[in-house]
Amino acid sequence: MVEGKIELKEKDGILKSLLHQPKPVWAVAFSCVVAFMGIGLVDPILKSISEQLHATPAQTSLLFTSYMLVTGIVMLFTGYISSRIGAKLTLLIGLVVIIIFATLGGLSQSVGQLVGLRAGWGLGNALFISTALATIIAVSSGATEKAIIMYEAAMGLGMSVGPLLGGALGSITWRAPFFGVATLMAIGFVAIIMLLEPIPKPKVKSKFWGSLMALRHKGLLVTGLTALFYNFGFFTLLAYSPFLMEGYSAIQVGLVFFGWGVLLAISSVFVAPRLEEIWGTKAVMIGALAFFAICFDRYGCWRES
Repeated sequence: MVEGKIELKEKDGILKSLLHQPKPVWAVAFSCVVAFMGIGLVDPILKSISEQLHATPAQTSLLFTSYMLVTGIVMLFTGYISSRIGAKLTLLIGLVVIIIFATLGGLSQSVGQLVGLRAGWGLGNALFISTALATIIAVSSGATEKAIIMYEAAMGLGMSVGPLLGGALGSITWRAPFFGVATLMAIGFVAIIMLLEPIPKPKVKSKFWGSLMALRHKGLLVTGLTALFYNFGFFTLLAYSPFLMEGYSAIQVGLVFFGWGVLLAISSVFVAPRLEEIWGTKAVMIGALAFFAICFDRYGCWRES
């Protein structure tokens, strides 16, 4: 009974901490939501793009590959950039790049153009999301852990709303979700300009190869490789599963991934921190990866049957 009350108080504390944040935090968090929407946005419209642009599933899946490849590479050097031009300017440049390439994506006439424009979108995404976490920590009230939870909540919300928006607008035309994200990013751009004060640049500038040099730390290297393999499997499923949903409309595919994203957000904010307190980070990661592997195995078996 006492443990239940303590757990309830902890959840209330997390919610109060998230809700009572300065306006600049909300401006950055809103833009984070929209930025992460870009990841799952194309899922519900992959089949429509494939049909209307006469592309194979493999070609269409490159929309994820180009986006995430550029994001991953550029994120290695965003610390070098933001430490020199400032966090706020880095955020704004990232948003402008996303707005431009999302708009051009909605105007593209071939899958090749769209793949290239998604790569440009990934550039803006890398500049924004890697700087956003540091910005939220810098301007938030409360402990760093609470700021990280807010960032993770924004990520989960974006990952859930992205497919839903993609499905809703994609039922009109596959081009509409791209214009929708560009519009929301423009709102985020204005909000950050108006609400976020310039953040002082760090006294010690990040080195150009600083992120790669950090991999000399064994723990960080192992964690990085684990994340690499995890994301490889994760995005393989994310990119290809819509093609297996035969007979599903764009909005129905969007609802499937919306449910997944909602659980992602809830788990990130409430479940994961609690499990980490009980069993520790390492045990939770091993258990999550094992469960993930079992789920993948079951998906394959059920598909064959």
